[in-house]
Amino acid sequence: MNSYAAIGRRALLTAGTLLATPALAQRGPRPTLLATTGMVGDLVRGVAGEGFNVETLIGEGVDPHLFRPTRNDVARLLRADAVFYNGHRLEGRMTEVLERAAAQGRPILAVAETLPRERLRPNEDYPDAADPHVWMDPTLWAECAPAVAQTLNRLRPGEDFRRGVEAIRMRLSRLDAYAREVLAPIPAASRVLLTAHDAFAYFGARYELEVESIQGLSTEAEASLANIEAMVRLIVERRIPAVFAESSVPDRAVRALIEGAGARGQRLAMGGVLYSDSMGRPGTYTGTYEGMMDHNITTIARALGGNPPPRGLNNRL
Repeated sequence: MNSYAAIGRRALLTAGTLLATPALAQRGPRPTLLATTGMVGDLVRGVAGEGFNVETLIGEGVDPHLFRPTRNDVARLLRADAVFYNGHRLEGRMTEVLERAAAQGRPILAVAETLPRERLRPNEDYPDAADPHVWMDPTLWAECAPAVAQTLNRLRPGEDFRRGVEAIRMRLSRLDAYAREVLAPIPAASRVLLTAHDAFAYFGARYELEVESIQGLSTEAEASLANIEAMVRLIVERRIPAVFAESSVPDRAVRALIEGAGARGQRLAMGGVLYSDSMGRPGTYTGTYEGMMDHNITTIARALGGNPPPRGLNNRL
């Protein structure tokens, strides 16, 4: 039996236990929890369960590095009963409004900043912060769940959110096992993940892939011609087989790499489009964290020589 399948069976048993447990009585109207990104919203929803209304501020395909809140966005933030954001400057242009929400005394949590700094990767753009793309390692992302539960206890003192935390841990453990299994067969020479911007360092560290990117951690600056030329040289020297575009980043630089490599006699394939700073369309499988990561893992494995099943972990791609 595949390791991720065995873990999945235990996860289903855990989920069944949760569904069989009588829900706690509602204590008035459901509080509204506002998350900045889809990844944070999915995590909060998994911990909170049905007793809360969980909303997401930054929509599908929108780059949080560049997001500027409108007046309506600010009003939503200030009305919410609690606010959850990623932190480490992912939402760099929202600092002022997040500080205003915190000053009003409402619960507010930067989920990625709850992890020990020694577990995180440095941020060359902002020395005071870490690399914010923590969700790219499912095991690290699961470790953010207990802090979400503690914050929810400020709204519902005494309510037990441990079952939601455990369900997330089991589900992401299965996702991690799947990634390790389907990425392991990629040949050593092909274990280079070339992406539009530097969002996959945690992913690469977890699954032993070398990560190269055209842009840095933030997408605020365009890739320079010098960066493109240096990356083309690397592609030719290392015979890198594929490059990956990202759903929330324009693919101009990726296309320039393909053309530049081709001009030097090196065929560079488009490996696919990955979800980096944004999930898929709400209501779809890739509009969930598990679906987003399943898509990424399966796409990368297929393009670089791994052995993923045709429709991914849950047969939903």
